[in-house]
Amino acid sequence: MVVEENFEDFEADEERLRTLLENPLRNAVDHAGEDVTVRVGPLADRAGFFLADDGPGIDSEDRKGVFKRGYSTGGDGTGLGLAIVENVVGAHGWETGVTESEAGGARFEIELAPAASV
Repeated sequence: MVVEENFEDFEADEERLRTLLENPLRNAVDHAGEDVTVRVGPLADRAGFFLADDGPGIDSEDRKGVFKRGYSTGGDGTGLGLAIVENVVGAHGWETGVTESEAGGARFEIELAPAASV
């Protein structure tokens, strides 16, 4: 994992934030193997951060449903990981989205509520 610098401080529940970070990281390893690189950094144009990997990515059609409970693109997945991420994001009043990373993998963007920035 590569963590970029220049993060702004923000308030979050430590345990929930850890859960939020662990689930996309686990998905990246599950779908791309242990050689996958995951980058975490601040969003350039608004308060928030991203997690981006260089794995196989998420098909554009699948992106619409990945945060729904029970939705899984893997044969042995439970479909709970990203639903939990969405729950944590919502509990903080934040927003999330998924797109393609610069490396062709998945990129999850977490936009913080204005009051979350310190």
